[in-house]
Amino acid sequence: MVDVADKLTYFQAITGLEDPDLCTEILAAHGWDLELAISSFTGTNVTPPDNSTRETTTASVDGGGGGTRSSDLEPHGRVSERSGPSANGVSGPGLAWKLVTLPISVISGSLGLISGAIGLGFWAAGGVLSYSMGMIGLGSGSVRAGEASARLVPMSAAASEAMNFVLAFERDYGSRRPNFVSEGFMDALQRSRNEFKLMFVYLHSPDHPDTPLFCERTLCSEFLVDFVNENFVPWGGSIRASEGFKMCNSLKASRFPFCAVVMAATNQRIALLQQVEGPKSPEEMLVILQKVLEESAPVLVAARLDAEERRINTRLREEQDAAYRAALEADQARERQRREEQERLEREAAEAERKRKEEEEACERAAREAAEKEAALVKMRQEKALSLGAEPEKGPNVTQVLVRFPTGERKERRFHSDATIQSLYDYVDSLGCLEVDNYSLVSNFPRVIYGPEKLSLTLKEAGLHPQAGLFVELNS
Repeated sequence: MVDVADKLTYFQAITGLEDPDLCTEILAAHGWDLELAISSFTGTNVTPPDNSTRETTTASVDGGGGGTRSSDLEPHGRVSERSGPSANGVSGPGLAWKLVTLPISVISGSLGLISGAIGLGFWAAGGVLSYSMGMIGLGSGSVRAGEASARLVPMSAAASEAMNFVLAFERDYGSRRPNFVSEGFMDALQRSRNEFKLMFVYLHSPDHPDTPLFCERTLCSEFLVDFVNENFVPWGGSIRASEGFKMCNSLKASRFPFCAVVMAATNQRIALLQQVEGPKSPEEMLVILQKVLEESAPVLVAARLDAEERRINTRLREEQDAAYRAALEADQARERQRREEQERLEREAAEAERKRKEEEEACERAAREAAEKEAALVKMRQEKALSLGAEPEKGPNVTQVLVRFPTGERKERRFHSDATIQSLYDYVDSLGCLEVDNYSLVSNFPRVIYGPEKLSLTLKEAGLHPQAGLFVELNS
């Protein structure tokens, strides 16, 4: 009977149906197969009856490291108009999942009363319907908080689900809404810790009949949106998504719309300060949130002051360490400077000696090279003068050549008409009138450049016989 009651309660929480007889008939028609019944219900056009239940639940449990015990949840200040089974009849997921939980300590809205211990787990399991089967497992007492734990879902998947929820919510209800953060639950919880704020949690049930009206008139009301955005870190998730559904189970959501106020505690735990189940008006929601904020203010102020004190102490230690390091570094710097100065002087002396030797060697080398070059030029001129042979006497086969240099100097010589253009270049080189080697012999009227391609032509073939006037043109 325990399993039957669990299935009936959970089926009511997911579908929003309040009539226990109708829910019993639906489950019985599907052989009490919870997954099949939920799948069949969400795939049909059955319209659940209107639910006007208004319920505020606060629970206080010890923040210790014990295992999950659903019996520790005690209603406090509950106001309900529903006639169905109590949400306390829902047992948590058990060993069927074979994965450990991430403990969550749930404390009361006054933060002063601590009455029991509960580890609310986040199970890394399959999809929504598969996860619902774990709700009717072997019980929660065997799940130990000290075992290895895992994230709800990979961070990228959790952030993707949160972003998809924000986009879908804005598409359905407009841009005036709580500024739900587009990141996973644990990241949003860490954000609230860093900002010293409470975290406002909204679990969205798209199929519940009260959801559209609650979102439009309450959650998106202007003054409630401003209040939540200013004083809380809002996070929302759809129970159709993996992390939203797991949070639905961890927070024991029995009615929708479902909102909760939580804060970060120690050892990867959260403190559940207030949960609001069922539709509420904007005014009612504001009163509840203001009360929670007032009761939590001392804790947040203390946390902020504690963090500030730690920051100041850390800064003082860092300043003291910095002063010590500065004094030590100053002593080391002076010693290092003395050594460096001595080394610098030694290096400069060695460098000056090296440069002096290099300059001497360079001068000797330059003088030697200049002498060698001059000797080579003299030898080259002599060889070219010898290659020209004796100057021929005037005759019909003798060509008279006049060479003009850029300096205005003129040189004249006779050549045999069958001598080559190369002979003219050898003649110019043998004179030693030029300091450069790159030049050309050029004739005017018509202008002809006797370049490398014409060196093998004879004077007669080149049209320079019986006489010619050439000038030296320096090449750039």
